[in-house]
Amino acid sequence: MAKGNQAKKVRLETISVFSKSVGKRAGFRCEWCGSKEELRLWDYKPEIAPNMETLALLCGRCHDLAKGKHAGPEELRRLRNALWNNTPSVAEGVARVLARCPENWVRTAIGDSYINDTVKDEILRKVDS
Repeated sequence: MAKGNQAKKVRLETISVFSKSVGKRAGFRCEWCGSKEELRLWDYKPEIAPNMETLALLCGRCHDLAKGKHAGPEELRRLRNALWNNTPSVAEGVARVLARCPENWVRTAIGDSYINDTVKDEILRKVDS
């Protein structure tokens, strides 16, 4: 097995170790929208070792949004409550998705969130540009 494939396999195994704990934390619902459909773990920070702070349980639609799929302002508005979640993969992840929306409420919602100020500033710079 190639070195890259082995690393990917180990990463996926590590992520699966957290699946039950993340599911319990999420109440077995999407941590962004609350759906119970097509739930799966999302790896918010693939550049670092997976842990409870870097993984989120998302439904299929929110997982697609996390991967860059487009959504209209009304669909995105339903996700804004996740900004006040204490888990970085949930709050920061949804903020990055919301930041792609040009609506005025996005900047206000991200600014009012409990996200780390450094991360919040980085996200808001993208909203402003």
